[in-house]
Amino acid sequence: MTSDTSRFAFARSNFPKGFRFGAATAAYQIEGSSFGGAGPCHWDTFAQTPGNTAGAEDGSVACDHYHRWEEDLDLVRDAGLDAYRFSMSWARVLPEGRGQPNREGLDYYDRLVDGILERGLEPWATLYHWDMPAALSDLGGWRNRDVADWFAEYTQIIMGRVGDRLKGTATLNEPWCVAWLSHFLGHHAPGLRDIRAAARAMHHVLLAHGRSMEVMRAMGLENLGIVLNFEHARPADESDGAALAAARYDGIYNRWFIEALLHRRYPEIVLEGLAPHLPAGWEDDMDLIGRPLDWLGVNYYTCNRVAPDPDQPWPALTSVPGPLPKTDMDWEIAPDGLAFFLKRLSALSDGNLPIYVTENGMADSAPEDDQTRIAYLDSHFAAARAAIDDGVDLRGYFVWSLLDNYEWAFGYDKRFGIVHVDFDTQKRTPKASWHALRAALREPAPAE
Repeated sequence: MTSDTSRFAFARSNFPKGFRFGAATAAYQIEGSSFGGAGPCHWDTFAQTPGNTAGAEDGSVACDHYHRWEEDLDLVRDAGLDAYRFSMSWARVLPEGRGQPNREGLDYYDRLVDGILERGLEPWATLYHWDMPAALSDLGGWRNRDVADWFAEYTQIIMGRVGDRLKGTATLNEPWCVAWLSHFLGHHAPGLRDIRAAARAMHHVLLAHGRSMEVMRAMGLENLGIVLNFEHARPADESDGAALAAARYDGIYNRWFIEALLHRRYPEIVLEGLAPHLPAGWEDDMDLIGRPLDWLGVNYYTCNRVAPDPDQPWPALTSVPGPLPKTDMDWEIAPDGLAFFLKRLSALSDGNLPIYVTENGMADSAPEDDQTRIAYLDSHFAAARAAIDDGVDLRGYFVWSLLDNYEWAFGYDKRFGIVHVDFDTQKRTPKASWHALRAALREPAPAE
């Protein structure tokens, strides 16, 4: 850090020419699901079930971005950012998940994309950030193989409306959360704890990605990718049992999706547990799943200390607290893990796949000076710069998040935004991190 702790240590000129700086959000977390003709999604019903979310809070109003999007896009522009990453709500576009589109929803995303472009920003869209239409959840959601065709239909409709103006498009955000966190651990909607459901979701989410890519390629669209999350698995101690547990965790969390996408395989260390529960003939889907990507999005926040738990069934592991400083999510601050994954992923793709950090940030409700967030981001920007120096084709970095928002099962208590939101009045107030980012980005990129 510099001696002035209200500023970042980096400037725009520390990164290559053309490197994109942006901020990211997600539809259900900011838009307000009760507006504009959106249908219910499984997060609406999950939150209405006692004990599932903090204070039984939901995203029905969230940040009211549906009505306040112009003000929010002005904040992106005024911060000196280059790009805005957002998601579209499947339930807003197709209230029943299939069939008749919602004209209000399509018109809204039309206005939003035009508004991004009018401010000189690049629109980077994600088709799915966890808001499965409730009508499709009734039919099994991600457990049902038909979800791939449902998702393809949704892709055709929304991309037919706005796809011609997007700079980049991701099919899905964090399939580990969509499948494992939500169907095995039960922490997110639909809140299941069932290994068969998890195994099928782990496969079908990738099959849906493949079908969506197939549709967009047929439409002639370009710059298509997917966003995966990664968490650095560290053995809790030096024992062989901890090493094996960490390897299993790494296989489930970090290897399952990327190895399917890049090498059309699932890791053996995970198939040991999931193979009996995968759908019959899953091997025949790997060619579709593994069709080429134009870019890969990397979401990174923390590491995890993993220990064996021999009294439990497979994967027989647990997490233990670590010694590093922690965020309000109780996540350790470990920026070296970001550099580790950027280099690992570059090597896994033989250096031929452009990479973007599509989410990085921290939950912090500390005083307004926001120094902990500035230090967190600074250390991760430095890790990204180090990865570039090591030859990684890293092309952009999106801070999570633009706004304090609905943080899923944690409700509105965990504040990730570089802009403070008063959820009673919806007043937006840029934090010190927003101002520090603005100052860092004012310095122009190096000349040709």
